[in-house]
Amino acid sequence: MKRSSHFSSELDRRAYLSLAAKGFLGVSILPWATPSPLGGAGLGLNRPFNYAPKAKNVIYLYMSGGMSHLDTLDPKSTEVRGPMESIGTKTDGMMLAETLPLVANHSEKIAVIRGLTSTKGAHEQGNYFMHTSYDKRGTIVHPSMGSWVTRLDGRFNPTLPGAVVVGTGNAHPLSGFLSTQHQPLKVGSPGKGLANCEHKGVTEEKFSRNLRLAQKLDQSFVEKYNLASVRSYADMYEDAVRLMRSKDLDAFDLSKEPQEVRTAYGRDTFGQGVLLARRLVEKQVRFVEVQLGGWDTHNNNYERIFERCDILDQALSALLDDLSKRGMLDETLVVLATEFGRTPDYNVNEGRDHYPKAFSCMLAGGGIRGGQVWGATDPEGREVVDGITQIPDFNATIAYALGLPLDEIIFSPSRRPFTLADKGQPLTQLF
Repeated sequence: MKRSSHFSSELDRRAYLSLAAKGFLGVSILPWATPSPLGGAGLGLNRPFNYAPKAKNVIYLYMSGGMSHLDTLDPKSTEVRGPMESIGTKTDGMMLAETLPLVANHSEKIAVIRGLTSTKGAHEQGNYFMHTSYDKRGTIVHPSMGSWVTRLDGRFNPTLPGAVVVGTGNAHPLSGFLSTQHQPLKVGSPGKGLANCEHKGVTEEKFSRNLRLAQKLDQSFVEKYNLASVRSYADMYEDAVRLMRSKDLDAFDLSKEPQEVRTAYGRDTFGQGVLLARRLVEKQVRFVEVQLGGWDTHNNNYERIFERCDILDQALSALLDDLSKRGMLDETLVVLATEFGRTPDYNVNEGRDHYPKAFSCMLAGGGIRGGQVWGATDPEGREVVDGITQIPDFNATIAYALGLPLDEIIFSPSRRPFTLADKGQPLTQLF
């Protein structure tokens, strides 16, 4: 896979030389290239590294509110299914709920993960845990996956953001304790393009002159207070100007797409957000998250699940079809995730309540072997009986697909050591 120029950093040169020595000689002859006492080995991890990653970018579809596994990716034949029927696919052993008929036609491309489990049964904590692999605490904010990607593997397009989140609320951890240069760009409405990117009433010459003046006024302050927070403030301005002048800025403009393509994804906000994600990864944006809310089905589960799945099924099916036709699926990892599942039992309001003990997610592309189901729950979907997968394991699998160094230590401002996906072990069997 073609890597970007960030690979020439000192740390990457050392890692490359170490790997080369091991590959040709069977040993490391470079003592300074071996893990330090503070490295991943010092934490007792030694997690596998993907030496030939296929995935370059990620499209992460997050179902906010807790998507019911029983009514989507893990249907049952027992009475817990309620009025929901199951449908077969071209893949042996992969039944899906009738809510996902279009996705079922792509069974050979997808890997369904049915063994997920969590201890976080509240939305805020579960959402945070899924995005960061760490417990939510009041003293620190951990980075989300998109920020980890740019911190550990850089940007491929220097003029566009490394990560973008579409349709998320204010609770998203974004870059956490990492510097603002790794902050994902938040996009509210995908159909409106990127706001405030034009010099309204100001010529390019005047804009550049004002920018130089501002930098000159700030110079003495920056030199006196040479702190990371101060440098980050300047970096934020530089990133904004670079984005405004990018030749790839029209990636945010959905009007460039044929009307039939926009219709294929669905004219709703989520469908257009997924189409925007495809346009952005075409321009080498590393990580694009699109959220679809409304999955908190405590009331009237059956009708609400169909309503949500109509939106999801159309957009996800169109994305898999589009990426495949464009030859982009092998290098783009598509993730379908949620914070927890729903109870096998219906409540008095014909709804399903929070259920973190067992739920399902999905992966496709990016080196994942399609046409498989990993893990299983019991006949009622209450317990994971095979292939138990913790949240950090799932996130480590995403990182493994990208070839990210899972054991590299990153220090928070308080000098506490953290690694991507905490102690999660990637599901290498999926590749």
